Amino acid sequence: MTSVYVCSCFGITEEKVREHADTGACTPRQIASACKAGTDCGGCVKRIQALLGRGACPRRELADKGAPALEKLPDQGAPAPTELPEAA
Repeated sequence: MTSVYVCSCFGITEEKVREHADTGACTPRQIASACKAGTDCGGCVKRIQALLGRGACPRRELADKGAPALEKLPDQGAPAPTELPEAA
């Protein structure tokens, strides 16, 4: 089987992109974080998008199944707006 390079800048193959996708990298940015593909000349980003497609993503599936949402941080007591003096 011949390896087809997606990112020639870093020598990343289609197989490697799919491996990262199988472990949870669902976007080109997440693929870039995993293996640097798409971070140099950017010529491979569209191909990475095509490989990722719109298929199932483990992270999206967790969100769809009702995984707990991130909690909002409590209000840190933002300063009250200052009032302008009334015009005479």
